Amino acid sequence: MKKLDLSKQEKEIVDQALQYWEDTDSLSHEQANLLRDTIQEKGFEWKVLARYAFWFALVSLVLSVLSLFADDALVRFVTGFYEAPNIVFCGVFGAIACFFYLLGFRHKNKYPDKNFSNETMMLAGAFATAACIGFLGQVLDRGTSQYTLLFLLSIGIYAFLAVKLDSTLLWVFTLVALGIWFATETAYRSNWGFKFWGMNYPLRFTLFGMLLTIFSAFVQPRIARIRTFQPTSYVVGLLYTMIALWCLSIFGNYASFDDWTQVRQFHILYWGVLAILLSLALALYGMKTKDNASRDIGFVFFILNLYTRFVEYLWDNINRTIFFLVLALSFWLVGRWAEKLWRKDSPN
Repeated sequence: MKKLDLSKQEKEIVDQALQYWEDTDSLSHEQANLLRDTIQEKGFEWKVLARYAFWFALVSLVLSVLSLFADDALVRFVTGFYEAPNIVFCGVFGAIACFFYLLGFRHKNKYPDKNFSNETMMLAGAFATAACIGFLGQVLDRGTSQYTLLFLLSIGIYAFLAVKLDSTLLWVFTLVALGIWFATETAYRSNWGFKFWGMNYPLRFTLFGMLLTIFSAFVQPRIARIRTFQPTSYVVGLLYTMIALWCLSIFGNYASFDDWTQVRQFHILYWGVLAILLSLALALYGMKTKDNASRDIGFVFFILNLYTRFVEYLWDNINRTIFFLVLALSFWLVGRWAEKLWRKDSPN
């Protein structure tokens, strides 16, 4: 009889469940043993090895490019082409990107089940595309509106490939490129100043993240081609929002570092309060709706914002011994709370 292959951790969980049902008389001893005989522990995790191998291959590829600039001989070789126009480098990286894309498409059609190798080739093409667009931007000069349109081009390329290959990782690239375009476009519209419509970068990205989250929750599920990426968009939108709001709670809506250093932190306390309340609301919403992403992100940023306020307002105002004692006690309480929740969810 063919048995169900489970990892060691999965098999332990199933064994615990069967033992629990047997102890509570939900299953007889014979039924539990019969079910145990239908599962077996997997051998070596080749799928995990494949995933990590391709990831390390991609990282090694990036490191090899970076190492180029640390090798004297290669530096001298590259220096010989230093006077070459940027359009040449743009063309080279464009050709590399096309090569990886074509190779990835062919490999996808021939081996549709080899997801790791297919995505690795597409990611290599994505990095080459970014380099190509970067050099093209140097050709056009960042002072022109065409410079920001290049990021829209990259968004289109990444989105097309993400849908074509059903690649969550490339969809993340799409959303990152969207954020870069938003930052660049607003900077261009403000003549490369730090504020746009009276908003600095943290405030802008707080609103940007909220809009992306709303889009992923209410609009994206209605679009069939990108519906599968809705959970990814939702998480990225929340991360944009919460990270930007956390930065806003520290730096406020100031246009320069000098302006920020002239004010006391309690002058921007309202941003900190907003960050704490929003993260707490997100955590409570996640717990109520069983939305693990909302719960985890909300809880992490709730703790992060609390400790940020703790450091901001008490570091210079209380004795260091008391400071770290209170810090240790608070972490202990958080640990006890987490342990209580874990035991509540545990079947034993």
